[in-house]
Amino acid sequence: MIPKDSDCIFCKIVSGEIPCAKVYESENVFAFLDIAPVCPGHALVVTKGHYPTLLDIPEEMGAELTAALKAVGNAVIKATGAHGLNLMQNNHEAAGQLVHHAHFHLIPRFTDDGLELWPQAPYENNDEMTRLAADIAAMSG
Repeated sequence: MIPKDSDCIFCKIVSGEIPCAKVYESENVFAFLDIAPVCPGHALVVTKGHYPTLLDIPEEMGAELTAALKAVGNAVIKATGAHGLNLMQNNHEAAGQLVHHAHFHLIPRFTDDGLELWPQAPYENNDEMTRLAADIAAMSG
């Protein structure tokens, strides 16, 4: 049984309670155009089941989810004539997640479109990077 949340806007879109511009559907994955796109063709790929973040999605859905991201991503590039594509996914409010249902943004990109993602900076020293790498490796199994 696919878990649902009766208050979730994405669950309502998947179930057909709220209309959308659907672009893809498989057994466990659904995709539609974002109603407030970064640019035309910006699509959202969601799990049909209600999983709050990527970290909650069952591992066995990985192949189906990846296939959907590839299919929709290729279609967005072809349909829009985009020169590239951003795949973005936010987990928890601190990371910018607004809807607490796992979803992926596929954003078509064009050369010199002016969209900037985030500032980056190198580690202040290699010791910090080495310590974090060791901690993450130990915790990731």
